[in-house]
Amino acid sequence: MTDVSYLLSARAVRERAHQLLALGLADKLPHFRIDLAKLDAIADLVLDVTRRAYPGGEVPFHSRWRHFVVGGVDRWAAIADKVNWPNAASRARAEFDLAITSVLLDAGAGAAWRYRDAVTGARIGRSEGLALASLDMFARGAFSADASHPLRADAAKLQHIIVADLERGFQVSADNPLVGLEGRVALLRRLGEVTAAKPDIFGRKDTPRPGGLFDQLAAGATGGHLQAADILQQVLLQLGPIWPSRLTLQGIALGDCWRHASLVTDDATSGLVPLHKLSQWLSYSLIEPLQRASLVVENIDGLTGLAEYRNGGLFVDGGVLVLRDPADAARAHAVDSLLVVEWRALTVALLDRLAALIRQRTGQTAEQLPLARILEGGSWAAGRKLAFARRPDGSPPLTILSDGTVF
Repeated sequence: MTDVSYLLSARAVRERAHQLLALGLADKLPHFRIDLAKLDAIADLVLDVTRRAYPGGEVPFHSRWRHFVVGGVDRWAAIADKVNWPNAASRARAEFDLAITSVLLDAGAGAAWRYRDAVTGARIGRSEGLALASLDMFARGAFSADASHPLRADAAKLQHIIVADLERGFQVSADNPLVGLEGRVALLRRLGEVTAAKPDIFGRKDTPRPGGLFDQLAAGATGGHLQAADILQQVLLQLGPIWPSRLTLQGIALGDCWRHASLVTDDATSGLVPLHKLSQWLSYSLIEPLQRASLVVENIDGLTGLAEYRNGGLFVDGGVLVLRDPADAARAHAVDSLLVVEWRALTVALLDRLAALIRQRTGQTAEQLPLARILEGGSWAAGRKLAFARRPDGSPPLTILSDGTVF
């Protein structure tokens, strides 16, 4: 495996995260001390939150599709089930279009923003609000180049999305500000450019559209079977160029990959810590459309936990991760700072530790209880619960300066 392809893999995310955890357990990291004794209490909390949310024990995967369920009603299913799709693949392409655009719009909204839901009248913030806003835009054809077929996202239309489109769709105003608005618009436009530039990938069965990635994955399946890690690899290879150009290696952009001086290897990847949070979140969100199209996705735990502020906040608020300098809790930190890279990588490794504890307590295997279900049950909700218990606005324990393209 070449240096670049290694960094563009879930395996690298997991291995490097655990390398940093090992350094932390040896008390050799600059920003955090680790108290594994507190992990038991976090496991108890996650199990309690999971049982309350899913008393029947059937926990779905952590994915964008959960956010489209409001008050027990699956908003996307209500739309999609009324459509006379020509075949399963056509629905899957539409679901890929929706998942990809919605996930790209899912970076942190900020504490002030709310979306007023036309159905319930409720004002909904954060990921749930962003999901509904993006679903409503998708349903009314905001990303489609064909007015007679609204349920699609076309490269031709995405390339010309402007800030005013998102301001309108996300109800943004001076009184309802959305963090990283320009960054989101830039991602959608780049998504359009990248899909238009790769018709062999994104236009196999249709004009170029993000949903063409379904056909790319289906073509690479062996006997109708796919590895979850292969979904991420394709997401990173085919959609990688949409991310802002940060670090590159051998001329290839590395996306959500950062430097940490404590991680030393003997090759060109020394100091590099890949995390690929949004790309993995997207990969989890593509599993269900693939399954609905009768493809079998195997080894779900080939993907990792997500290096974002709810899971990361769970370990800080729960006392597993302790700041060496308590004053860091009151400062704002750049997303490429050593502290944030360290925090995010430790989060990935600790989620594996947490998953092992939870499986031990419930007597389940990794196949029965993959990380995707623990995240959903789960760690994300427990992180938010602790955040609201500690801070009235539910904000994370650390303040991150985000441009709308990472968290």
